[in-house]
Amino acid sequence: MFILNEHAAYRKPLEAADAEVLGVAAARMVEHFLHHREGYKPTPLVSLPELSRHLGIASISIKDEGLRLGLGSFKALGGSYAVIRLVLDEATKRLGRTIDIAELHNEDVRQIAATMTVACATDGNHGRSVAMGAQLVGARSSIFVHSGVSEERIAAIARYGADMIRVDGTYDDSVREAARVAEEKSWITVSDTSWPGYERIPALVMQGYTALLTEALRQMPERPTHVFVQAGVGGIAATVAGHFSVLFGDDRPYFVVVDPSRAACLFESARAGHPVTVEHGESTVMAMLECYEPSLVAWRILSHTADAFMTVEDGDAVNAMRQLADPKGSDPAVVAGESGGVGLAALAKIASSASLRAQIGLGAQSRVFLINTEGATDPKLYQSLVGETPEQVTAKNAQPATM
Repeated sequence: MFILNEHAAYRKPLEAADAEVLGVAAARMVEHFLHHREGYKPTPLVSLPELSRHLGIASISIKDEGLRLGLGSFKALGGSYAVIRLVLDEATKRLGRTIDIAELHNEDVRQIAATMTVACATDGNHGRSVAMGAQLVGARSSIFVHSGVSEERIAAIARYGADMIRVDGTYDDSVREAARVAEEKSWITVSDTSWPGYERIPALVMQGYTALLTEALRQMPERPTHVFVQAGVGGIAATVAGHFSVLFGDDRPYFVVVDPSRAACLFESARAGHPVTVEHGESTVMAMLECYEPSLVAWRILSHTADAFMTVEDGDAVNAMRQLADPKGSDPAVVAGESGGVGLAALAKIASSASLRAQIGLGAQSRVFLINTEGATDPKLYQSLVGETPEQVTAKNAQPATM
């Protein structure tokens, strides 16, 4: 399904607070923080010229977040950044002077961090980021996981020293339970979704994501004309659309938000003209996007900046994984998890339809930007869907290309 954004706020300026969170100064602050992170380096921007020719467009550039900070997901940029900001803010308050990231490992700062517990709900990737951030600063973390989170993903979070708490039900049930318990125990909720009265911390999480855009724009020879970004609660999609809106104004790329058809909370919100909670039905293979209620901050930003909303089926997502894993010609192989290749799945659907191409102005000169939001964060599931291990796919890039 595909619809254009017909919201009354469409193409109107962002609210001042949203523009500040996703603006140039904020992005520079995120970069400053990242340069103090051990092991930080920009993730690659992968070009797919053969696939571009096949789809009848000028270029496809994919930012490969499967290689981000050892976590295998763009989420490494958000939760950890928010945790670090919160610890530095608390240290600034208690010590009576501004504490910079360079002082993060000072003994007085670590003593303050040791008194703090951060909590969140997760499908897997955000929880790993929050737990990693807590371990990095010396804080404690409690991560709430719903019944659909795989044992492999739970174990990956627990490796960062997190206290794992299981919740019956869906992701949204775990969000509510995490917030309830955190309030009861005076923990700090570090969520990547927002609700009435709770916006600042999710905004910090989104702010952390701007780093991948700063990197990508430096890596691109030309600015993109079209962007397809997958959405769960909407955080990464809103970050991309919002940041590009601040940077480029009316000259920003055409932006399409992509939902799983079985968890299309942003698509349905766009159709209704206001935030909508969709019913939980059959689970989607796109586990990191299986969210049934949008983030209010993300929806507010997207109502201004998204040009269109669409859905893809589970089969489309798996086909995109396989296409990236087994490219044609000289294109490199990319390890994309079940949610990672969803932007490509959407592009392929649009490119195959003359009417949809015309609606969004996708043509022979179009330059498309996508984000591989995750690598094989569940390697066993990846192998079962793709037919190869992540290591086998990666090894293809060390072999001579065949025609």
